Amino acid sequence: MRQDGSEDWAEQRRQAIAARALAEQRRREAEHEQARELVAAFTAQARERGLRQTRLRALAYNGRSRYRTRLTGWYLDLARVHAVDAAGNFYLLTVPTSLRARLTGATPAPQPPKLVVGEGGPDGQSIPLAALLRKRLDAGDRWPEPAASPSGGPP
Repeated sequence: MRQDGSEDWAEQRRQAIAARALAEQRRREAEHEQARELVAAFTAQARERGLRQTRLRALAYNGRSRYRTRLTGWYLDLARVHAVDAAGNFYLLTVPTSLRARLTGATPAPQPPKLVVGEGGPDGQSIPLAALLRKRLDAGDRWPEPAASPSGGPP
């Protein structure tokens, strides 16, 4: 061990970094749990109000193609990228471009929801999850349906 205390300092630094990482992980887990509760409440209210569910489609990363999925639920935004399925799972409906997905459909995985949707994206594209869910509930079945999907076919 060196006399100047550099090893002690390095160990203290490692411990501080580990403690900060653990605190950040716990904060994220608490945020995801709170967001999951909001999504579960949305699902219950949507069912209670009789909101029509729709077959969800995934958008390719290139933004030009939409793929069928086996999911049924509610789109949350006009871009049809964020959705909640009938089981109350939150989805970011973007997937890699794929010939296989074009033929057989895409299988997006549920994502842990965040309290702010679009956080870290371009200005004006983030919205608190609670506000987005409330907006979708308030729209009811009048939720806008686009004329055609980006791939040129029916939505």
